[in-house]
Amino acid sequence: MQIEKKIINFEDERGSIRDILIGKEVDAITLITFKKGGVRGNHYHKKSIQYSYIVSGKILCATQKEGEPIETHEVIEGDLITHAEGEIHAFKALDDSVFLSLTKGPRKGDDYEDDTFRVEPKILS
Repeated sequence: MQIEKKIINFEDERGSIRDILIGKEVDAITLITFKKGGVRGNHYHKKSIQYSYIVSGKILCATQKEGEPIETHEVIEGDLITHAEGEIHAFKALDDSVFLSLTKGPRKGDDYEDDTFRVEPKILS
């Protein structure tokens, strides 16, 4: 897992502009909402890269690469998490939260389940 703190690129009296991804192709952008305490994920993708951009709230993110220990990090608004192919990932909302899932690969739309592999035991509950 890679976490980037995305900065505000420009701000004035009208508001702000923040670049989320630069120079990356994506096949799908999905808006995901969480109620406090909600858990999502506990899966991996064999052929998809997933970028998770935190729009609002605070989320506990857990990841695990094959043969390695589980890593956890609290992420907040403006954080961008990159999940490589094969990396197990799960999220638990510490507050009501919103994030964008930006994916490159076959995990999109009606093909979501074609590249989503759930894990047991879960890495986060």
